[in-house]
Formats: sequence, structure tokens, C-alpha cells
Amino acid sequence: MKTHLDWSAYDTYGAGDAYAGIPATGGNYAKAVAVCMNNRQCQRDGKGVMCPSYRVTGDPAHSTQARVAAFKAALNGELGDDPFAHPALAEAMELCVSCKACKKECPSAVDMTLIKTEYLAQRNERLGAPLRSRLLAGLPAWLHRRRRALATALRWRARSPLLARLAEKLLGIAARRPLPAPAPQPFAAIAPEPAAEAPRGTVILFVDTFSHHFEPEVAEDARAVLEAAGYRVRVARPAPDDAEPERPLCCGRTYLSAGLVEQARHEARRTLAALAPALAEGVPVVGLEPSCLLALRDEFYCLGLGPDVAPLAKQAWLFEEFLLHEYNKGLRLPLKPITPGRALVHGHCHQKAFGAMKSVRKVLGWIPGFEFELIESSCCGMAGAFGLEAEHYDISMQMAEQALLPAVRAAGDAVIVADGFSCRHQIEDGSGRKPIHVATLLHLSMTGTQP
Repeated sequence: MKTHLDWSAYDTYGAGDAYAGIPATGGNYAKAVAVCMNNRQCQRDGKGVMCPSYRVTGDPAHSTQARVAAFKAALNGELGDDPFAHPALAEAMELCVSCKACKKECPSAVDMTLIKTEYLAQRNERLGAPLRSRLLAGLPAWLHRRRRALATALRWRARSPLLARLAEKLLGIAARRPLPAPAPQPFAAIAPEPAAEAPRGTVILFVDTFSHHFEPEVAEDARAVLEAAGYRVRVARPAPDDAEPERPLCCGRTYLSAGLVEQARHEARRTLAALAPALAEGVPVVGLEPSCLLALRDEFYCLGLGPDVAPLAKQAWLFEEFLLHEYNKGLRLPLKPITPGRALVHGHCHQKAFGAMKSVRKVLGWIPGFEFELIESSCCGMAGAFGLEAEHYDISMQMAEQALLPAVRAAGDAVIVADGFSCRHQIEDGSGRKPIHVATLLHLSMTGTQP
């Protein structure tokens, strides 16, 4: 079986283990599936994230264990000669939100998100990628090449319920779901040139598609905080020999989520080429959107990009991770008390999966007199494009209503903090509250501005 991703990391899995249960076909991909040991930790309620779809439905068929069983059946020939096009596999994967919780919380570290990406790539190869998937995955390119047209279409849709219903009928995008419009100016249009030098050296700010086009103020706040901490901030830009030097860099996350692996690989190569000089000099790369920055540390390894991935993975930091790391080396920020002096914090699924919430807690603790509480919740339900899809809108909101939205509604005047763009979108849609990124909160604290 020819795979679209590099599964060589699982090459030695199950060696000498007669009970590993590795499927008959699929090679190393089959070994990645077989790490599941059926302990049913994915079929639980309570703390943690796993498994959002099981928690909402209560149906074991929508758990990681059941998905593994479906893939084993497919790779053992039980679903016919073309199992990746079989309805049974599609049904098993229908409600997987790619939260990565199983990679963190499952004792066997089943990476269902990556398994799903390979599945979608195989399915696309056989049946073709659906139009909706291609449109949503191609958002980074659309925003660069057709930004004004896209913004106009989104404004028309927002003003006309008829157009929203038509878009649902033609594209499957939920008419009930408000869609964010691009900001009047993208970040590249307002990003200043960095200072010539700074006492703590240089950092590269990796501005993701969502911060660049929809919420450039988040990137601007992060830049201001990093400069106040004593850094020269350079925005990551395409390499001089890039075929599209004016198009912002992209991690490829939207393409990976749709199983469009070749397009994701192209974006990853652009990113690696652009960051190569900084990596060679040991310059840190700081990102704002958890799913995007953490792709540089995780999914890039499976794209067959060669040895340059390892240095990037070691030098790529989420905003709060970098601040905490440098705090131990003397970094200090001129933070002031803010009003209201408390917050509720929602962690992005990938932040939780990579253990990055500790740095969020530590950094928020630097604000004088500030109190905060982490919301004990599973996936917010938006999960990238999942919550935009008409057939998934209701279950997306059910995921949010389990714990997240009730906590936000009961928060009073507390600030709502969420680093994930889609998380902020879901919270605002479901509660009317507008959450902010940690970078924005720190900048407000520096300037003494009320949130």
C-alpha cells in the first residue's frame, strides 16, 4: 500500500510481539493503527479532552477504539478491495474532530488525527476531494488572491439569510453559522520593520493565516509584547527565491485537515525554506495559533521533508512557551494590574495535547493581582472547519454546551481567554462574549488598558 504520509516512525512497532494485532496490509500505517490496546480510555467522561464525539453521543461507535477497529477491518480486507472508499470507514470517521487528545491521553498514544489525514488522502485519491473540502482547505490561497471578493461574498452572506441557505445547499456550509470576515488590512500591510538590534536578541514571529488575515491585532500585540521584553522581532516571510514571494507563509494545517497532503507538503517546504537561515543561526520561531505552530513540531515530521524538520521542531515555540522559557533566563515584562482582574481560560485541544497549558498558567500569573481559572472542558466543537459543516453544526454546538459555553455564560465580567482562532469563534457564536488571545491580554496589562 502506497501511503501519502511518512509512517516510518512506527517501523519497529510490534516487533516480536505476537499479540500486537497488526493488520495484514498497510505496512507502517497499519502499525500506527495497531498501537490501540483496547483499554477504552476514549470512552469516558470527566477530565481531559478525549473523546469529544463519544462524550456527546455516548455511543462507543464514535470513539477512538471503534475507529481503530474500523481501520483494522479495512486493512485486513474485511471491507473489500477498496476499503478507503467504503461507507463503513466514512461512518466511523464522521465525527472525529482531529483534537489529538488520543495522542496525549490514550495510554498507547493513538494518533487518530494523523491516521485520519492518511485516510482522507486515500479517500480523495479514489473519489476526489469534495468541493467544500477544497474550498475550505484552500483558504490561505483564497485570502491572498481573492481577498476582496471573499470579503464581499461573506458580507453578502451575513446580510442575506437567503444567500446563507443557498450556500448551505450548494456547499454544505451551515447557514446558522456566522462566518468571520477578513480584517480591513492584513498583518503584512501594517507590520513595521524591526529595530536594528535589541538587548535580548532576535526572534522570528510566525504569523499564521488566521492571525494574518482575520485578527492581525493579535500578531501586533504579540510583536509589542516581545519587543517590550527586549527582542528584535522579525516576521517570517517567504524565501527570496519563493515562487510566490508576496503570499504569506502557511503551515499547511487546512490542507492536512482535508487530506490534501501534497498541498500541505508544498506549504511546509515553503516554510522550511523561509526559516532555514534563522534555524541555522539558532533564532527562535514563535507562533500564536496552537494548531499551526504545533504542526511545525509534529506533522512536519510525517511529510517526508528531510533532516531540516528536527531543528525547526526544537526552535518552534508557542508564544507563552517562549515567554516562560525566557523568563527563566531573566525576561521580565512591565505588567500592570488590569480591571476586571480575573479571567476564564479555554485551552485549545492541541495546546492540551502537547502539554502547553502549563506555560499559559505561568504567564498569566505574572499579571499583578490577576486571578484566573482554566475551564475544564473537552473540544470547543468548532475544530477548524468541523463546526462550519452543515451536517455537523448541531453536534458542534452540543460539544460546546457540555461545559465550555455554560462556564462562559456564568463568568460575569471575567475576561475570556482562548488562544485558538476557531475556539474564539465558537465561544463568540455561542455566548456573545468575545474572547482574547493571551498576547492581547498581556499587551493590555502592559499598557494599563481595560479589556
